[in-house]
Amino acid sequence: MRPEDITRLFVERSNAGDAAGVAALYEEDAVLAYPPGSRTKGREAIRELWEKVLAGRPHFEQEPPLPTLISGDIALTSTPPKDGAGARAQVVRRQPDGSWLRVLDQPEFVPVDQEN
Repeated sequence: MRPEDITRLFVERSNAGDAAGVAALYEEDAVLAYPPGSRTKGREAIRELWEKVLAGRPHFEQEPPLPTLISGDIALTSTPPKDGAGARAQVVRRQPDGSWLRVLDQPEFVPVDQEN
């Protein structure tokens, strides 16, 4: 029921191998910037992606949340990755039942090389 809960639920469901449970944390038309350099759009596509990722049985660690910014029914959540590689950021929206779901998810910030 708090925006920060999504990160904890994401880790719990991922470690349980529950791709459908991970996808349920996203709105129907959410956008996930993963794999790095690409976008996965929609809850169903996110579920399919996580089925592939979780097939390898990766283990995720909880990361302490950074302060959440809330404006009405929109919030920005973020965590500093334990590997020190930048940050993770998500935009979440409050649902009619009071829960929150991810709308935009940027799990890795990958620099884009620009040619001059």
